[in-house]
Formats: sequence, C-alpha cells, structure tokens
Amino acid sequence: MAEHVIETVEELRSSYGEPSERAVRKALDRLDRHCRRFIALSPFVVLASAGADGRVDCSPRGDPAGFVAVLDDRTILLPDRRGNNRADSLTNVLENPHVGMLFMIPGVDETLRLNGRAKLTTDPARLEPLAVNGRVPRSGLVVEVEEVFLQCTKALVRSRLWADETRVDRKAALPSFGQMLADHIGESDGERVDREIRARVRETLY
Repeated sequence: MAEHVIETVEELRSSYGEPSERAVRKALDRLDRHCRRFIALSPFVVLASAGADGRVDCSPRGDPAGFVAVLDDRTILLPDRRGNNRADSLTNVLENPHVGMLFMIPGVDETLRLNGRAKLTTDPARLEPLAVNGRVPRSGLVVEVEEVFLQCTKALVRSRLWADETRVDRKAALPSFGQMLADHIGESDGERVDREIRARVRETLY
C-alpha cells in the first residue's frame, strides 16, 4: 500500500485544524520582561541554522545562566566559545542569516523559542564583556529578533526530562563518548580517545 503523505498546507490544516487565537497572538516581535528574564536564567540553548543548500544544523550552546546577552528589546548576542572548529553554524549564517533558537532552564518545563536574522561579529566592544576566565570569544552571533514566544510544557512533561527517575545510568546504557567516536571514525583505541577528549575539555573549555 502506498504511503500517504501530506504535501500541501491545505491538507495539513484539514488534518490539524487552525491554531487557537492565543497560540497566534503569543508570538512577539520583541523581547518583553518575561523573555528577558527567561534568557537570563537559561544556561543552555539549541541553535538551528541552514546553509545556502538548505541543509539544516542544530548546535547545542551552553554556559553559566545568562551567557546570552540581551542588547536591547530586539537584539541578542550569543558568544561563540571554543569548539572543534567545524564552525557549522557560523558558516551557515554567512550563507543564510535565518536562525532559530530554543532556550531551556533546568527544572522548568516551558521553553522559549526565538527566530531571527543573525550576523557574525568580532567587535571587541561587544565581545570583551562576555569573556570567561579572561578569554574573550573569537566571535559572536548578533541576532535580530523577528519572532519570540513561550512554548508550552507538553514536550518536556511527556519526556519527563527533568525527573530524577528518568535519568540514564550512562555507564550501563551507553559506551563512553570516546569509544563511540572511535567506532565512528574507525579507530581501535577508545580509551585513548577518551583520555584525549578529557584533556582537551580541561585545557580548551574557554
């Protein structure tokens, strides 16, 4: 039997119906006091971007709560900390400025969704206030807010993300990161990869 797929917005709406008035009206074009407070309490954000070819990437970003700076009601600044130099998100932004961001706060089931246009800055005046342990970010993403809204709790309630009883025993459930990475790239010594990764995290966290 052939798979039935939805191919038009009309089909989608026929199946799902229209969003409620409240769901439409909650989208803002600027940061109000609640959005600002949510960002100030968030130590973790997922950044979505896409390149010129349409390939989409999601990148986790984290630091102490409030690491994303609110410059004004329509502008935020996300510092780029040291990583593996793939620079996938930054490359995408140079090709396509549209980004999406999902802010999360540990223990809070709501999330904050923000969509906007980003540009890459290396301006010391913007980046120096975001230094950690004396290390200034090499760059940052200045994001112009186009749409921002609170997302309800259903996804996190269903997943029980913050519940202690759903925490996974890492050693029992998964190989180490080094072992998985070694398997992915065809190396034989996962323990060595783990040692190298731990050393790199200690030495290059900032």
